[in-house]
Amino acid sequence: MTSVDYSKVPIIEKSLHAPPLEEIVEVLSQKLPSNFEYVRVSAEESPDLTRSPYNLTSPGLCGDAKLVELGGPPYLVPTVRRDKLYSLTDLLRHLRRDPALLAGAGAGPWPYLGVNCEGIINVYVKDSAVSQGSHVVSVSPVGAPKGQSSFVQEKLPASETRTALLGNYLLSNGEPGMVIKVVAKKRIGEKNFITAIREALKEHYGDKVVGLGGTFALLEGRAKHHVMPDFSATPLCSDSDVDSWLHYFEHSAPLAHVGTLVTGDLGLDLRVQHFHGVSEHGQGGHYHYDTTPLAAHYEGYFTVAGSVIRVDAPENTHAIGRD
Repeated sequence: MTSVDYSKVPIIEKSLHAPPLEEIVEVLSQKLPSNFEYVRVSAEESPDLTRSPYNLTSPGLCGDAKLVELGGPPYLVPTVRRDKLYSLTDLLRHLRRDPALLAGAGAGPWPYLGVNCEGIINVYVKDSAVSQGSHVVSVSPVGAPKGQSSFVQEKLPASETRTALLGNYLLSNGEPGMVIKVVAKKRIGEKNFITAIREALKEHYGDKVVGLGGTFALLEGRAKHHVMPDFSATPLCSDSDVDSWLHYFEHSAPLAHVGTLVTGDLGLDLRVQHFHGVSEHGQGGHYHYDTTPLAAHYEGYFTVAGSVIRVDAPENTHAIGRD
């Protein structure tokens, strides 16, 4: 199928508030202990993120960091828009980004598998050459009833750099540099790792919209993830419909996730947080929360984005399917 022509869809870029790293460190250090018994937040040089368990396709997250949101949930629900297929390499060329890391959470390229799937996007382009670390996760067997299914994880080839329908990605040069490191253990509150970070920043910065992109690993414990089955034959008209359609699984650490968060909408119909994870032992999907709070051990690395690029936003929108 033909991918979306970026010269023919709306692309809007808006600036984000970019506080000093040390300021964000202080905010998170003060607020995260209400949700985790052990918290350590620091601004430091990131490690080589190409190493396990992160396995990114670039060593770092830094260099002209921006957030990118493609499409949106209205292209999936209530009924699917199969024409909303996006080439990520075409997008990078359109944005004139090379070298570039693009990493985050989105719907996978359903034409590749022939069915709907989760996408864990991890692509690095340098001098037009593609380093591919993206994976897809799909329900198995196809058409299995909810509660009687499993899942299959697969790494995409370098030739397959498409996503579909919706996605939230960090875009940067993929360079080493100073990042925010967050370590949290033993969850004592109700918020998941990303929600706790986002709401802490929202509470402090208010109407000044802050955006982070990056990666985090659940190093110990287990977590709930969903995997989308193939497209629904009937319209999904509520969050309850979406919940009944999704397949849920409990996955075990270590699990590495990529995605983005923003503390506000900026009038762009943004998804405020979205992270997908994958493991070296064959698991993966859309992150919800840890299911073993006393054993939970998170480690995350995040960069502050200077702006958000909104690509092909749906003309008619809604709030369904954004958890």
